[in-house]
Amino acid sequence: MARLLYWAPRVLALLAAAFVGLFALDVFGEGYSLGQALLAFVIHLAPTWLILLALVVAWRWERLGAGLFVALALLSGIVYGAQVIWLLPAPLSVIGLLFLGDALYRRGHAQPGGRPA
Repeated sequence: MARLLYWAPRVLALLAAAFVGLFALDVFGEGYSLGQALLAFVIHLAPTWLILLALVVAWRWERLGAGLFVALALLSGIVYGAQVIWLLPAPLSVIGLLFLGDALYRRGHAQPGGRPA
C-alpha cells in the first residue's frame, strides 16, 4: 500500500502533464511562421510547466504539493469553466488528494527518529 500511495500521484501527475502538453501541439497547424509557432508553443505549455513545478514540490513536500495540485485544479476550473470539470480539475484534485494521503500515511507509519517505515 505504501508503494502505491507513493508512486500513484507521481505517475498520474506526469501523465497529466503529458496530456495537457499535447494540446500545445495544435499551434503548429495554425499557419504561423516557425518563430511564431515556437513562441505560441512555449506559451501554450504554461499549464504543463505549472503541473511539473507542482510535481517537483510535491515530490519532496507532499502536503505542500497536495495544496498546489488542489489550487491548480481550482484555477483550471475557473479558467476553463465547468464544462471540462472531468478533463483537468478532477484529475488534478485526485492527484492532490493522493499526495495528501501519501503524506498522512507516511507520517502515521514513521519509525522513531522521523524516518518512514
